[in-house]
Amino acid sequence: MKGLILFTALLGIALSEVFFKEEFLDESYKSRWVESKHKSDMGEWKYTAGKFYGDAEKDKGIQTGEDARFYGISAKLEKPFSNENKDLVIQFQVKHEQKIDCGGGYLKVYPADVNQEDLHGDSPYYIMFGPDICGYSTKKVHVIFNYKGKNLLVKKTIACKDDELSHVYTLVVKSDNTYEVYIDLQKKESGTLEDDWDFLPPKKIKDPAASKPEDWDDREKIDDPEDSKPEDWDKPQHIPDPDAKKPEDWDDDIDGEWEPPMVDNPDYKGEWKPKQIANPDYKGKWVHPRDRQPRIHPRRQTVPLQRYRRCRSGCLASEVWNHLRQLLHWRRL
Repeated sequence: MKGLILFTALLGIALSEVFFKEEFLDESYKSRWVESKHKSDMGEWKYTAGKFYGDAEKDKGIQTGEDARFYGISAKLEKPFSNENKDLVIQFQVKHEQKIDCGGGYLKVYPADVNQEDLHGDSPYYIMFGPDICGYSTKKVHVIFNYKGKNLLVKKTIACKDDELSHVYTLVVKSDNTYEVYIDLQKKESGTLEDDWDFLPPKKIKDPAASKPEDWDDREKIDDPEDSKPEDWDKPQHIPDPDAKKPEDWDDDIDGEWEPPMVDNPDYKGEWKPKQIANPDYKGKWVHPRDRQPRIHPRRQTVPLQRYRRCRSGCLASEVWNHLRQLLHWRRL
């Protein structure tokens, strides 16, 4: 059973230049792509069209052929790229041929000096993009940028497809520091890099000099001071069973003193608590005052994110973890 199919990989500058394109037209792709040997039990890639396709030859791609394996494969770009004053487009097509319990298939953009044969999940990268499925709770598209040594996850939740059909995932990073995510050429999310990732420190932080006043009462309800516990309230939770009788063959000398079993007391009312009333001194929830980030110059809050206006790279890779067997298949778009 084969599940995840990755079809076409495309990396380029919109309306300008294609820096990487792979269609897997034949097995010559093996001369361009390097499989990771980071672990001895890394999964092996296969060249196939999968179990269902439009054309048995034209739809061939690379497939992850074993369950519960890590996969890594990468190819060098012919030359580094820069998206300064241009739009960057990353696009690929993927198919999960079986229902995925837990697995992900990501496209990553790496530095030119990445060790391709030792490629693994902790290898530093610039951009990570692709679907992630794990159980019922995680079905999302990852868009991660590495900035100053930290991997920044998108703060929005972008739902991915979880069926067994082919889907095209597209990421567009624009020169004005905005982005768009498409699935099957339909826009699913968009926004600005500054708003949807933590590239910049917050413009305001909690004022370190401020603290909640000692007399600030944020209790919305309080105990009623006029309420008191009834005199007959206290009853034991369990009482001896009034219907129990000592067995006729019970011998106190041998069996010890007989005691009836305990049962729930129907008159037990639980722990007494006074009624709650509105607190006349309630001032509301105290909110910590926020102040401008002290070490950030005001101009820095609107500085363009130069890191992604000059994103230089030399290697494109696919990294996959699959709990079930998957088919990763790339083809022409």
